[in-house]
Amino acid sequence: MAIQNFPAAWMTDEHRMLQESATRFFKEQWVPKDEAWREAGMMDREAWAQAGVNGFLCASVPEQYGGAGGDFGHEAALLYAQGESGMAGFGGSVHSGIVAQYILHCGTEAQKRRWLPRMATGELIAAIAMTEPGTGSDLQGLRTLAVREGDRYRLNGSKTFISNGQLANLVVVACKTDKEQGAQGISLLVVETDDAEGFRRGRNLEKIGMESQDTSELFFDDVQVPADNLLGGEEGQGFFQMMQELPQERLIVSVAGIATMELAMQVTLAYTKERKAFGKPIFAFQNTRFKLAECQALLLASRALVDAAMVAHLKGELGIDRAALTKYWVTDNQCKLVDECLQLFGGYGYMKEYPIARLWADSRVQRIYGGTNEIMKELASRFL
Repeated sequence: MAIQNFPAAWMTDEHRMLQESATRFFKEQWVPKDEAWREAGMMDREAWAQAGVNGFLCASVPEQYGGAGGDFGHEAALLYAQGESGMAGFGGSVHSGIVAQYILHCGTEAQKRRWLPRMATGELIAAIAMTEPGTGSDLQGLRTLAVREGDRYRLNGSKTFISNGQLANLVVVACKTDKEQGAQGISLLVVETDDAEGFRRGRNLEKIGMESQDTSELFFDDVQVPADNLLGGEEGQGFFQMMQELPQERLIVSVAGIATMELAMQVTLAYTKERKAFGKPIFAFQNTRFKLAECQALLLASRALVDAAMVAHLKGELGIDRAALTKYWVTDNQCKLVDECLQLFGGYGYMKEYPIARLWADSRVQRIYGGTNEIMKELASRFL
C-alpha cells in the first residue's frame, strides 16, 4: 500500500461517500466495457444516461436547475473516482465541471432552466468549442463569426479538438460577434445541434491516448442560432466569461492529474512486488525502491498543492495566476511520475494491455489542454 496522502481539508464525508459510490459503479458497470469503447473511439449514450440516473452529472448544479446541489468538491470526488477506475475517456468533467458552469454562472435565468435539467439527466450531452485550426491557445485569434440577422445569428466557422464532439447535442461556441473589437468582440453562442441545418461533425480524431473519449472537428456553415441562445444575452462578454471560468477548468485538469498519479503508483507498486527478475521481486532492488520513493514524494507534493487550490477555490479565492501554476506544475509532474513508473515495467510497460501504458498515453495531453503549460507560465509571469 502506498504512503498515505495528507488528509484533504476540503473533503467531507459526503464527498468521500460520493467518490466511493462512483468508483464502485465505474468499476462494476463501465470498466468491463472500456475496451470496446476504446475500439469504438467513444463511449455510448447509454453510459451518459446511466451517469445521469446515478447523479454523476451536474453534481454541483443547484437542485432548482435539476442538479444534485453540491459544490465543486463533488465534481472533484467524481474525478478521483473516474481516475481510480482508469476511466479517462468519460467526458463528464467537460459536461458538468465546465459547460454547466458557464450556463450556471453566465446564463440568463431562462437559459439555466432550459438546458441544465436536461444536462443533469444526460438527455443533453455538452461540449465547449473554443479551439480552431491554426489558433491553438490564442482565443483572441478566433475566426468563427456570428452575424445578427433579426432574431437569429448566422454562424460560420470550424472548431477542432472538441471533447464530447461526436455525441454532444449542446455546444457552447466561442465566436466573434464583432470582428473589429478584438477580445471585446467575442461572444458565446449555445448551439443545439439536433436537426440544426448547416451543422456537421467531422471525423472522430484518432489520438495517442484517451481513446474512448470522442474528440472531434465541428463545422458551422450558415447555422441559424436563435438570439436567445447568446449566453448571458449580451454580446461581447465571451472573453470575460471564459476568463472567469478558466481557473476551474485548470483545477479540473490538475485534479485529474492527481487521480492518474495515484493509480499509476498503485499499479506499479503491485507489479514490482509481484514481478521477479534475477530470482527476486523487482521491488527488492534498491533502484526500484528509490524511484518509487521519489515518485511518492512527487505525488505527496502535487496532492498537497491541489488540495490547497481546492480550499481556495471553494472559498472563491482561486485566481488565474495560482490556477495556471497549479495546472502546469501538477501536469508536468504527472507525466514525469507516470514515465518513471512505466520504466519499472520494462518492456511490458510498452504493451497496451498493461494499465500503465494507457496511463502514460492518456497523461500526455494534460500538458496541452486547458491551455498549454507554456501559456500557463506566461499567464502566471504577468502577476510576478
